[in-house]
Amino acid sequence: MFRHPLVIRVTHWVNAVCLLVLLMSGLQIFNAHPALYWGNVSTFDTPLLAMTSTEDDPPKGVTTILGRRFETTGLLGLSTGPNGAPADRAFPPWATLPGDQDLTGGRSWHFFFAWAFVLNGLAYLLYGLFSGQLRGRVIPARDQIRHFGASVREHLTLRFPHGEEAKRYNVIQKLTYALVLFVLLPVQVLAGLAMSPAMNAAFPFLLTLFDGRQSARTVHFAVAGLLVLFVLVHVALVVLSGFWNNMRGMVTGWFVIERDITPASPAREPEA
Repeated sequence: MFRHPLVIRVTHWVNAVCLLVLLMSGLQIFNAHPALYWGNVSTFDTPLLAMTSTEDDPPKGVTTILGRRFETTGLLGLSTGPNGAPADRAFPPWATLPGDQDLTGGRSWHFFFAWAFVLNGLAYLLYGLFSGQLRGRVIPARDQIRHFGASVREHLTLRFPHGEEAKRYNVIQKLTYALVLFVLLPVQVLAGLAMSPAMNAAFPFLLTLFDGRQSARTVHFAVAGLLVLFVLVHVALVVLSGFWNNMRGMVTGWFVIERDITPASPAREPEA
């Protein structure tokens, strides 16, 4: 069956590229001050989260979360740099864009792809609204809501729908996409705008909404983590439910529906 129109496919892949660049450039920006706070100012002595290295010999990478310290040498706080020497930075070079410590470069990448991401998202929403695609992808039908528990069990046991049921997104998919589209992404964009002094001057309610610029930065970082989790689960389910079929659907639009091979109930003998 033909499942994904051209606009849906294009915006999907543009989103994928934008999210990857935004994540890597965002980690580059975070590396310039690898700590998070709540409120309008930086409370350096009591960060919510901090990634740093010790002055021990040899040094160690340390991540502090709500006052609890964890040694994270080799990944967070202290990792291996491009030249093979220890790199004193929150996230390692392979996870950031650019790879070298470059705040200006990271901000340039981040701001450009942030606006590309917003415009691409608006294109997806407008097309979805006027074509009716959005309703079918994010709004569960009544029968799907009634069988929410069964859908949860199917996901936990990695049993994926076949036949007619595979022609539509299930209730968990729809609710998850709705959460991402209408909650996480708007909060992420607003938190990003709240960190801009120019936007604060033009729209002072943004700072009130997030209880300060540092709070907005923390929310921005936390939502980014949730989006990464969503992508990882999404990719895992794509692989487990049929990688090539799903990829073909999102590249060409055509998706193969497997027949439901559940054996039918045996025929009853006619009554005498």
